[in-house]
Amino acid sequence: MSERNVLGGELQSCGTEPMTGFFRDGCCSTGPEDLGSHTICAVVSSEFLEHQRRIGNDLSTPRPQYGFPGLVPGDRWCVTASNWARAFNDGVAAPVVLSSTNEAVLALVPLDALQLHAVDVPPDLSTLDA
Repeated sequence: MSERNVLGGELQSCGTEPMTGFFRDGCCSTGPEDLGSHTICAVVSSEFLEHQRRIGNDLSTPRPQYGFPGLVPGDRWCVTASNWARAFNDGVAAPVVLSSTNEAVLALVPLDALQLHAVDVPPDLSTLDA
């Protein structure tokens, strides 16, 4: 059974350049081993990256030993629900690709918060209430 996105559809790929996802499969898939809930497909901005660095989550510095190239503004990345929520509360939330954001995040972040930062809003907004 495939995982679902926050809109109720099949979870779409978040990004492959760089390769994202807890399982490094390009999707914000999750499972019991994903303790951080890397479930939000974010399009990172410079403000978001700086915020993450300030809270101890440096996403900009390459870490070759982990195959991590470091992110630049505009990259898509599966970020943790708690760190995105913290950025949201601090007024610097990254844009969110709803079709690529795992429905599991809804246990931690309300849909309306994600919708405020959506970059893939469908033409029929009534589908967002599903």
